[in-house]
Amino acid sequence: MGALSARRSLEWLLGFYFLSHIPITLLLDLQMVLSPEYYPAELKNLLQWYAKEFKDPFLLSPQLWFKAFVFCELVFQLPFFPIATYAFFKGGRKWIRTPAIIYSVHTMTTLVPILFTLLFEDFSKASGFKGQGPKTVIERVTLAFVYAPYFVIPLILLLFMLWSPHYKHEEKRKKK
Repeated sequence: MGALSARRSLEWLLGFYFLSHIPITLLLDLQMVLSPEYYPAELKNLLQWYAKEFKDPFLLSPQLWFKAFVFCELVFQLPFFPIATYAFFKGGRKWIRTPAIIYSVHTMTTLVPILFTLLFEDFSKASGFKGQGPKTVIERVTLAFVYAPYFVIPLILLLFMLWSPHYKHEEKRKKK
């Protein structure tokens, strides 16, 4: 019974992760790639407040490579979020394994340059960021913690899909 409840708890965590990602993506992230006319002033102000408060260089002065990641979020990840939400809340949907592995690897791959830039870029000299970004170690680490769940939860998802006996596909053998 313990393994079942642990699996269901993790599935619920993943379900909430994907469910919460839908409004975050639609209301905040996509402001960088969609026309500003789609967003009310309150949402634009919220994004600007966050960017200034946390000194987020990707939102203060978005680079083309970061916008490309957000575009991938729109085209590939956003359609996956409701599917994954359903699969994990319902539980035991083995068909989610391969798409979940693809999602997790893609997301973790995009987070590597994001986290590396946050932690090691000299924003005072980086011309593309116009001197905007975290300056102190505390500011860098705080901002890295904002982005970290988008690496850690996909890593948990990847390990869960790879190692959970429940999500491994069984080979079907032909009867003679």
